[in-house]
Amino acid sequence: MPAAAFGVYLPGNWPVPFGIVLVADRLSALMAVLAGSVGLAGLLYALARWQHAGVYFHALFQLQLMGLYGAFLTADLFNLFVFFEVLLAASYGLLLHGGGSARVRAGLHYIAINLMASLLFLIGVAVLYGVTGTLNMADIAQKLPAVPASDRGLLHAGAAILAIAFLAKAALWPLNFWLPGAYAAASAPAAAVFAILTKVGVYAILRLWTLCFPAGAGDSAHFGGTALVWGGLATLAFGSVGMLASQQLARLAGYSVIASSGTLLAAIGFDAPALSSGALFYLASSTLAGCALFLLVELLERAREVEVGPQQTDDGQDRLPAFFDAAPPPGVNLDDNEDALIGRALPGALAFLGLAFLVCAIVVAGLPPLSGFVAKLSMLTALLEVGTPAAWTLFGLLLASGLCAATGLLRVGMRHFWTAGDRAVPRLRVIETLPIGLLLGATLLLVLRGDPALAYARQTADALHSPERYIAAVLSARPRPAPVAEADAADVPMPHGVLR
Repeated sequence: MPAAAFGVYLPGNWPVPFGIVLVADRLSALMAVLAGSVGLAGLLYALARWQHAGVYFHALFQLQLMGLYGAFLTADLFNLFVFFEVLLAASYGLLLHGGGSARVRAGLHYIAINLMASLLFLIGVAVLYGVTGTLNMADIAQKLPAVPASDRGLLHAGAAILAIAFLAKAALWPLNFWLPGAYAAASAPAAAVFAILTKVGVYAILRLWTLCFPAGAGDSAHFGGTALVWGGLATLAFGSVGMLASQQLARLAGYSVIASSGTLLAAIGFDAPALSSGALFYLASSTLAGCALFLLVELLERAREVEVGPQQTDDGQDRLPAFFDAAPPPGVNLDDNEDALIGRALPGALAFLGLAFLVCAIVVAGLPPLSGFVAKLSMLTALLEVGTPAAWTLFGLLLASGLCAATGLLRVGMRHFWTAGDRAVPRLRVIETLPIGLLLGATLLLVLRGDPALAYARQTADALHSPERYIAAVLSARPRPAPVAEADAADVPMPHGVLR
C-alpha cells in the first residue's frame, strides 16, 4: 500500500508513542464518511420539528459526531476511551430528547449497560498498559511478541476484558437486550444516528484484533477469533428471529442492526481478507439502509390511522361486505368499499413512502439487485473458499437471515400499505423526505459504482490483514521542528551564497 494511504497527524507535536496521534487510513476514512452521511441525514430530518422538542439538541448532536470522528481517527487506547465517553454522553441526551416515560425507561437500561461497559474499558486498558507499558495501538502491536510467557495470561485477560466492553457496544448476544427498546424509543433523528453507534464497537474490534493478534503474533495469534465467530453467529440468529417476530417497525429496525453487527463480527473472526472485504461493503450498505429505515419509521406511523373495517356496522354487528351480496357492475374492478380501483390517483406522499420502504426492505434483506445483495454475494463466495463448519453455518445463516428479514418487512409493509379503507394522506415536508432519498440514493450508488466500491473494500481488507503497514506508518511519524524565532535566526550563520 502506498504511503499516501496513511495520514498521520500529531496534534501536540509530541513524538510517538508519547503524544496524541490521529491516523486516517482507508478504514478510518470509510467510517468517517459513513458517520458524516448518517449525521447529515439525521440533522436535515431534525430541522423539520425535532430540533424544537428540547434544549441543546444541536450541541448534543455535534458532540455525538465529534465522538464518532474521534473514535474512528484516534490511534491510542486512552483517547479511544475519551471519544467513547463523549459520544456516549451525547447519546444519553439524544435518547431522552423529546421526553416521555418510554424514553426514560429505555434510557435507564441504555445508560446502565454503557456505564458498565465503560468500567470494563478502563480495567482492560489498565491491564494492557501494565503489561506493555504503552497505550499507542501501533506500539502495543509491536511490543506484543516480546511479552514474556509469564505475562501472556495477563495480556489475554486484559484483551478479553477490553473486548467485552467493545462487544457490549457492538450488540453481541447476550449483551444486546437493551438495543431494540432503546432504539425504538428514541426520536427519529437520534435513532438514525444510533444506527452507526453499534458499528463503533465493531470498528474497535476490527482495528485492534487485526492489529494486535494477526497470524504472526506468536502464541497470541488469532486470540479470541473462535469466540468472535460463534458469538457473531449467535447474534445473527438472534437478530434474524427478532426481525421475524417483531410487530412494530421500530423494533424490527433495531433487530436489523443486531443482525448486521452479528454478520460483521462473525466475518471478522475468520481472518480471511476476501471475507473481510465483503463485510466492509456490507457495513456501508447496512448502515445507510438502517439509518433510512429509522427515519421512515416515524413517517409510516404518521400515515396510519385507526379505521373501522367495512365488515362492521355502526351498531357493532358483523356482516359480510357488500360486494358479497351484490355483483359489481360489468367491467369495473372494485375494492372492499365498492370504490373503483382503475383510475384512482395514488397520492405522492404514499408513493414516496412505499417506494422508500421497498428499497429499504430489499437492501436490508439482501435481495437482488441492490447493494445488500452485492455484499452478501461477496461474503457467500468467500465463505465457499473457507469451507470450515463455522463457514458453512454462517453461509446458511446469511441466507436464513435474508428470508427472515424479507418476511418481517413484508408483513409490516402489508399492514402499512395494503390495508383496506380510505386513509388520510400524511403531510410530508421536503426536509423530511430529502435525507431518506439521499441515503437510499447512496445505496443505489454502491450498486452503480460497485467495482470501485468493492476494490476499495478489498484494499482496505488487505491493509487490515497486513498490520505492519499501519505500525510502520504510525511509528515513523516525526514531530515538526520548532520554528526559529527572528531574534534567534539573526545569530544563525547562513550558508554561503544565501543573502539575508
